[in-house]
Amino acid sequence: MPVFDGVDVLGVIGAALIILTYFLLQLKKLEGTSLTYTGLNALGALLILTSLLFNFNLASFIIECFWLAISLFGIVMALRGR
Repeated sequence: MPVFDGVDVLGVIGAALIILTYFLLQLKKLEGTSLTYTGLNALGALLILTSLLFNFNLASFIIECFWLAISLFGIVMALRGR
């Protein structure tokens, strides 16, 4: 049975945040352009990236970098719209 350390827990929390925000989007509880949605996505990607610094996987690192960059763009757009 695998042993999880602190960075694994961060990665799992990050993945859970991204999945939760997408689920809430599908339930129409969040809007895709809202600061909450993009902020939670950015936080999730950041937590996953943190875990990848210790247990590196190139494909996951690339997708999370893009996920974070797009989320940060969304945050800027949401803040401009206020």
